[in-house]
Amino acid sequence: MASKLGRRSDQRMAMLKNQVTDLLWYGKIETTLQRAKSVSAITEKLLTLAINTYDDTVKVKKSTKNAKGEIVETEFVNDGAKKLNARRKLMAELYDVQELKQDGESKSAYRARIKDIKHPLIEKVFNVYAPKYAKRNQENGQGGGYTRILKLGKRKGDDAEVVIIELV
Repeated sequence: MASKLGRRSDQRMAMLKNQVTDLLWYGKIETTLQRAKSVSAITEKLLTLAINTYDDTVKVKKSTKNAKGEIVETEFVNDGAKKLNARRKLMAELYDVQELKQDGESKSAYRARIKDIKHPLIEKVFNVYAPKYAKRNQENGQGGGYTRILKLGKRKGDDAEVVIIELV
């Protein structure tokens, strides 16, 4: 049975959704032990879903007219049915985090960098984490174990066990 973490179900799910989103975006977060265990379980399931479907793509050709009136065929790579379903599940389970402007980056360079990316966190999961962990799974012959919990000790105010949860 899952821990209730001292919250109503809607508050608990929002808190866990927020922490899972932050973990996938930043790579590690600091939280309490019970929250970290719940976040780890959700994160493992989402990463497994992404790993199993990240290479499901379909090439599509579309005919369009250019400025001269000529018909030009362009080739696109779209998500396959399984990857599209996984993408929609991830979008339902995670908050939408937007890419931040880096220090010293001009506005035009920032716009050019994020032009084609509508959901940066989802793209990061499919383009960074999924290939990395799929390769790791093939080498080790096992799946799972994508998160690590490091204990820091007791918190001063309420004596709660504080940990760092990070992606391996």
